[in-house]
Amino acid sequence: MPVVESQRPHPVSALPSVQARILGFAAIIVAGICGALIGAAFVHVQRTGSWGVPEGVGGIVGALVAAGGVAIVVVLVMRAMGEWKTIKEDRALDDVTGAAIAGASAAAAAASEDGRRPEDRS
Repeated sequence: MPVVESQRPHPVSALPSVQARILGFAAIIVAGICGALIGAAFVHVQRTGSWGVPEGVGGIVGALVAAGGVAIVVVLVMRAMGEWKTIKEDRALDDVTGAAIAGASAAAAAASEDGRRPEDRS
């Protein structure tokens, strides 16, 4: 049974929790720092001379590549979490709706056996 938007208790939001966003941001920062260190060390091992610009460029490129890759993974994980949350809510709503329909059917069956409507039995 598909869920109609008006049946939802709150509006649909793809925004992940604050904790998930903070952890994702921290992961991107840590990856950028690690990428910068790796990039600078990689250039330092290969270069000759005392000019530090190549190390800086290597650090910047390493940081951008690492942070960009982790950012892509973070976005995909947060989208998957949002879809998972929506699917769980839809299943819970379907279960509640199914239970309500079953209860109403049972009440109607009991009333038809009795010959009276459930509202009239008091």
